[in-house]
Amino acid sequence: MDRRSVLRVLVTLFVVLVAVWVSLRMWFYYEREPWTRDGRVQVDVENVTPDVSGLVTDVLVRENQYVTAGTPLFIVDRVRFRLALEAAEAEVANVASRLEQAERENRRNIRLGDLVSTEILEQGASKVDELSAELERAKANLNTARVNVVRSIVRASVDGWITNFSLRPGNYATAGKPEFALLDRHSLRVVGYFEETKLPRIRVGDKVSIRLMGEKNIIEGHVDSLARGIADRELNPTSSLMANVNPTFTWVRLPQRIPVRIAIDHVPEGLRLVAGRTATVSVHYNSHVRPILPPAITGGVPEILEDRTVSDSVVNTLGNNSTETVTNTSETKVIATPSSAKPSVQKTTTVQKTVKKVEEHVR
Repeated sequence: MDRRSVLRVLVTLFVVLVAVWVSLRMWFYYEREPWTRDGRVQVDVENVTPDVSGLVTDVLVRENQYVTAGTPLFIVDRVRFRLALEAAEAEVANVASRLEQAERENRRNIRLGDLVSTEILEQGASKVDELSAELERAKANLNTARVNVVRSIVRASVDGWITNFSLRPGNYATAGKPEFALLDRHSLRVVGYFEETKLPRIRVGDKVSIRLMGEKNIIEGHVDSLARGIADRELNPTSSLMANVNPTFTWVRLPQRIPVRIAIDHVPEGLRLVAGRTATVSVHYNSHVRPILPPAITGGVPEILEDRTVSDSVVNTLGNNSTETVTNTSETKVIATPSSAKPSVQKTTTVQKTVKKVEEHVR
């Protein structure tokens, strides 16, 4: 065979090997690598809800405006609540004045002694008690009026952006009814829906690359957590409280998709994170920060793993020539092998004696 034929064979073999390697790599990338195009940008939504009912007199923000926590958003009938506060203050002053008068009369009657009947003394003491309770109730109403005045100004609870905003002055706000939404900027995250076949290659803390649809820049993040459950579509509720399982079974079984929460670490400048945008999420396998394990314990009694298994530190202390060690990656088994053949029951007894000798030696 001439050199040209050998060269053709080598080139053909090289091309075949490259094609096989590329095919395997592409198959592994699409079937096993932890990445998905099914990702979404998500954010927590705070419902802006007034705590008091009344006419909206002032609107201080607009659609898509960024606000910080504590920023006034709108005012609900503040004049009416101030009038209610003044009325509550007047009521407290009135009751306090009546209580003071009743206490003076009660003290005067007590000083008169036998000149005042017992019935009048009891009525005076009872009136003082009633007015004291009425004063406490008036003070509670006053505090409620003060709270209403403070809460008539609705403020932002978090930093974020206002959305779905259509509030106008003159609208009637109802306590407990949301008026618009506020997106919490500190809760922005990406959730990737990974096939269950790719979960074994995803660990909490793994680095993640995120590419939003229509963007070239890469967002950096890490795996924050994995969902622990999804709905089972095969189970349907029944009136008898028994499981209603679908009797049909398809041969082609599509893998379930499990939500994986991605915390965002760095966003390139100029890139807008909008809740609901589609994202491609790629997890860098085995890139998480591994925990630092504590140093091995060298003193004390070694932990017995099984009835006939002890830790490596025990085996190292054995000086008995009648033992045989069988190593198995993470643990070492000690099997007693006396010179004469004995039944298996006697072997177990010998091992227990050996373990006791080791414990005494360590002590």
